[in-house]
Amino acid sequence: MERTEHHASFGGRQEVWRHASSTLGCEMKVGVYLPPAALRGERCPVLYWLSGLTCTEQNFITKGGAQPHAAQHGLIVIAPDTSPRGSAAADDPAYDLGQGAGFYLDATQAPWAAHFRMEDYVVHELPAWVEQHFPAGGRRGIFGHSMGGHGALTLALRHPGRYASVSAFSPIVAPCQVPWGQKAFAAYLGEDENAWAAHDAVSLIATARERLPLLVDQGEADEFLFTQLRPELLQAACTSAGHPLTLRMRPGYHHSYYFIASFIGEHVAFHADALVPVRSA
Repeated sequence: MERTEHHASFGGRQEVWRHASSTLGCEMKVGVYLPPAALRGERCPVLYWLSGLTCTEQNFITKGGAQPHAAQHGLIVIAPDTSPRGSAAADDPAYDLGQGAGFYLDATQAPWAAHFRMEDYVVHELPAWVEQHFPAGGRRGIFGHSMGGHGALTLALRHPGRYASVSAFSPIVAPCQVPWGQKAFAAYLGEDENAWAAHDAVSLIATARERLPLLVDQGEADEFLFTQLRPELLQAACTSAGHPLTLRMRPGYHHSYYFIASFIGEHVAFHADALVPVRSA
């Protein structure tokens, strides 16, 4: 592993590391924010951020604005890339398939299956790497945006007990029912729509074995709201299943990092409430 960037930030340090992933069969870059508490050697909870289509590890760490809030609450924030990279990994000319569009699942179809195993990487290999090399405690939260919001919701639902908190900005909540998800799922998982449903938050809610509260923020002016995101489907599924959901529709906000940065402090505080132990007076 190699540290490729390090920047002082709000009393902590924003770093970028490169490491070899055996799960993905390539080198991966990962943003790592270490709060002041971690630099003092304290073991800190870890909050995992999953980015959206076309993003790398850079988008969130440079535009999300999470660092001051993570510093305040004593959280390590991990922001991995969105897919395997390099000439060995399959790709597609379209922005919504292939490199930059891993959809946080393990592909079963050629040519994607050899490298596109983002679920296994995010849920297992990445935390093991983080907990080996950084002062990370055992409690984890997960959040993300758009495709990464889909990833955060589905990974939390598919792995009960793995995460203590989950939230999302503008998530793709029903990929089985929208073009982004249908295209990616057909390519990565094949034509069996039962396999698709196992990676669809709206489908997973009905049989969820854990009632982990969901926090979702969605901009009302989001250009993808009605065609790709469909938050009303998540609300209906949660209402039907009795699953706790806070869905906040934000007037005037679009699908951009301006939106994320506007409410990132509230999301980090939400996760901190679940992740940081209460200290007695």
